[in-house]
Amino acid sequence: MEWSFLFFLNSVLLGVGLAMDAFSVSMANGLNEPRMSKKKMCGIAGVFAGFQALMPMIGWICVHTIVQYFSAFEKFIPWIALILLLYIGGHMIYESVCQKDNGEEEMGLGLAALMVQGIATSIDALSVGFTIAGYDWLMAFVCAVIIAAVTFVICMGGLEIGKKFGTKLSDKAQILGGVILIAIGLEIFISGVF
Repeated sequence: MEWSFLFFLNSVLLGVGLAMDAFSVSMANGLNEPRMSKKKMCGIAGVFAGFQALMPMIGWICVHTIVQYFSAFEKFIPWIALILLLYIGGHMIYESVCQKDNGEEEMGLGLAALMVQGIATSIDALSVGFTIAGYDWLMAFVCAVIIAAVTFVICMGGLEIGKKFGTKLSDKAQILGGVILIAIGLEIFISGVF
């Protein structure tokens, strides 16, 4: 493929498609922490954007180096995403129930949980490495940067929406966020396996 308007349009559309899971998880995070600072929002969106850029590049590298090993791994992607999101969602629901019993304040999203969310929502982007395999290194990198920028903007929107509803739903927000994460995990699994 050559540098063209179509290249940039395809990259933006890939970014939108890949960012939908991260958008939903961002909404859940906003629901979970309605008083989240702008700095933390940028950090969360940045982590999702970083993983969404990194995974297609890893996929691209795999196609150009160790494609036979990646092909064997690809069938496990829906399972990995399901397990990670079930764990995080279940943990959010559990914390919400336990916090209510203990009367504690909301805890917010920790770095470890954010990293797991970033991996879980972007692991399917490894397959994009096959889609962009015809690109040279620079085009693949630019595509990944565009995907990251689109993801960042979409996740900031998701966090903002989640925060607005999180304030209104306060006591049920963490449970709802956990249910959303579990639903996303199931959706990734079902669409990936079937």
